[in-house]
Amino acid sequence: MPDCLVVHLGSIDYPSALALQRDLHQRVTNGELPALLLLLQHPHVYTLGRRGADTDILVSPATLDELDAVVYHTDRGGEVTYHGPGQLVGYPILDLRAAGLGPLAYVRALERVIISTLAEFGIHATSEDRPTGVWVDDAKIAAIGVRVSRGVTMHGLALNVNPDLSYFNHIVPCGMPDASVTSIAEQSVALDVSGVVDIFSKHFADILGYSLIHTTFSALTEQNLPVVSIAQGRL
Repeated sequence: MPDCLVVHLGSIDYPSALALQRDLHQRVTNGELPALLLLLQHPHVYTLGRRGADTDILVSPATLDELDAVVYHTDRGGEVTYHGPGQLVGYPILDLRAAGLGPLAYVRALERVIISTLAEFGIHATSEDRPTGVWVDDAKIAAIGVRVSRGVTMHGLALNVNPDLSYFNHIVPCGMPDASVTSIAEQSVALDVSGVVDIFSKHFADILGYSLIHTTFSALTEQNLPVVSIAQGRL
């Protein structure tokens, strides 16, 4: 099986993570690096994808300041979503041509990874006959938004482990006014993101067909990659 480097980034802000993705995307595209899976958390942030509209943010800039949340427009697919502490964010950077996948098949594979992960916690989730993402009954537990450039992926998924779900009340999540959200903590058991990482990684490897090599941001920098400087926290 081909290798995939799993990079544990801890908690980093959205612009730093985006700059890092773009740098690593270029190196995967050029064949300088194998596939990558970046695992991290973000501070409170709302991101607007290519189909997102400013009106999907339902609160004023003053309220955003009170929430300690920021808004960014980005180049992934989809509308608006929330990222924050207690949410496992995964940014795979993969050459879909080498993996033998098209964009839609790739998104469906990510959904299966999440569904298999949730099953380990006794949560029955589905993506069939639903908008993109993973759902528990009528509540969304994971969002997916990707971008494919020159056959290589960016952005990815966000799985609600134990975030403050009230932050979703301030947006039209994924462009669906009536959508509700949930989390592993709400459905099954309260645990930290660190309690999900290994299980998620295993299913990612099994379903996407990779041999995982766990590494760190520091290890990447020691390979003399001109990646951006980021402040890391605990995952």
